[in-house]
Amino acid sequence: MSSDSNSRVLSSFLDYLRIEKGLAPLSVSAYTTDICQFAEFLEKRKRTLLTARRADVREYLQQLFSNQVDGRSVGRKLSALRHLYRYLLLDNKIDHDPTLNIETPRQWKVLPKSLARDEMDAMLAAPLARTAVHQTKTSSALAARDNAMLEVFYAGALRVSEIVNAKLEDLKLEAGYMLVRGKGDKERVVPLGKSAQDALREYLEQSRPVLAEALQSKRTRAATGFTPIRSSPLLFIARGARKLTRQRVWQMVRAASAASGRRASPHMLRHSCATHMVENGADLRTVQTILGHADISTTQIYTHLALDRLRTVYQKHHPRAKAK
Repeated sequence: MSSDSNSRVLSSFLDYLRIEKGLAPLSVSAYTTDICQFAEFLEKRKRTLLTARRADVREYLQQLFSNQVDGRSVGRKLSALRHLYRYLLLDNKIDHDPTLNIETPRQWKVLPKSLARDEMDAMLAAPLARTAVHQTKTSSALAARDNAMLEVFYAGALRVSEIVNAKLEDLKLEAGYMLVRGKGDKERVVPLGKSAQDALREYLEQSRPVLAEALQSKRTRAATGFTPIRSSPLLFIARGARKLTRQRVWQMVRAASAASGRRASPHMLRHSCATHMVENGADLRTVQTILGHADISTTQIYTHLALDRLRTVYQKHHPRAKAK
């Protein structure tokens, strides 16, 4: 480990395991591996073993699950961290245990990956930033379209199929919502925030007409003297008013996510919307409606976010929540 603080903590804890607990060398080696992994995770977040928070422990365990680490191994790693922080607490090295009230792995459901809010901001700004230097009429139109699509993805937690099949008539821009046809051809109403509305308005007024120009050869344009406009019932179109493919949308999202340092997928934007809403206090029924889940049990995968927020608010506001 590169952190001197982490090295000292680990050395002290391993001495405790060997001398006071009398653990065998193999057991001590297993503890070393598990704690070093967590310490490396923390260092990427500018934290140490002594400054770790409960959210860090949860994110670490979630990352293990996302990387296909089996539940038994995750349980062992959590047990190692519990022993470490119990020791640090008793030794007065810390004043709170970040593993307290962490559920055992068998109670977990793996949360889909999502972007942090600053990563989401960087991604939403990426399409327009890319065309700021070398700008043509068409590249500007494509950038405005991509920006509007990303805003709608994030605002309404849409799936790729819902984006590429969305129709102009489904958009109720002045009312601030759109109709979305999801799985099983079920319709739902998705609210659109101001950022999404502004991006859509810019795209519809300035950029969509440019993309709707028919693709013609230079010879044909010279012969006819004009470029006709093709019509399409779809909200988001490719050049020449052609239908966007799912693959093109995936490529666009992947390219935009490079600005945040992540390799995001369209589904990550859907889960980012749900995650950020729950973190900000949205109830699961509302999130269920926006996501278009037929059964709330599907939405309950986000329950731990609601519980984390509940505990935080409780600890902050209840007069008897903190020890005197």
